[in-house]
Amino acid sequence: MGNDFFRFKQFTVRQGSAAMKVGVDGVLLGAWADAGNAVRILDVGAGTGLLPLMMAQRYPDVLVDAVEIDNEAYRQACENVANSPWHNRIRVICDNFFHYAGHCSFRYDMIISNPPYFTASLKPLDGKRDVARHNDSLPHSRLLNESLKLLQPSGVLALVLPPAEAGALMAEATACGWLLKRTLRVQSLPSKPVYRILAELSRPSTLSFGERAEVRSQTLCIEKDDRSDFTDEYKHLTREFYLKF
Repeated sequence: MGNDFFRFKQFTVRQGSAAMKVGVDGVLLGAWADAGNAVRILDVGAGTGLLPLMMAQRYPDVLVDAVEIDNEAYRQACENVANSPWHNRIRVICDNFFHYAGHCSFRYDMIISNPPYFTASLKPLDGKRDVARHNDSLPHSRLLNESLKLLQPSGVLALVLPPAEAGALMAEATACGWLLKRTLRVQSLPSKPVYRILAELSRPSTLSFGERAEVRSQTLCIEKDDRSDFTDEYKHLTREFYLKF
């Protein structure tokens, strides 16, 4: 997925100026996240605009705001949104998420993010790619705290992370009172370990006193063990978007 553009069934993502290109992580999150009856969605770290475009396609009445800190990625996302069928329902904002959160007058039904996740690993030399991949500019603890302020009482936060980072974030979230609703554990092959976890969290106020949270957990393999084809589950999840399905 390293080309200057990536074509989906209903839109095209141009990505020549973006540090992070279209990848399986974002496509999975955009196809899996359940916005229910959402009226307004916020994407944190818009990149190319992939997630806002996917959510606008899936939910015909929803309004999507997308915050992106990098100027070039912001311009790329604006171009992709402007060339899409849903340009009147997506707003891209060039800003630091925490600054935006401090001044935002809206409350969202869903916040969705494919956030930077590397914390202690060696950082790449490309500065833009550094910001896109490392969470120095978007610490997960602050993402959780600011999301609480921006969400409606029944709102949800949907994320994709590697297993170690997902485990740490979910532990921190539950300690702060967030409720874990759903997870999707992703394997490239049945014989390979889980390499990504998609998680959906809800605000503490969504449960009545004494009610226990029930977590719905699933595992998804992308390819069959002999690599002869993609699995039916992966095709079913992403078939609204990928041309090959």
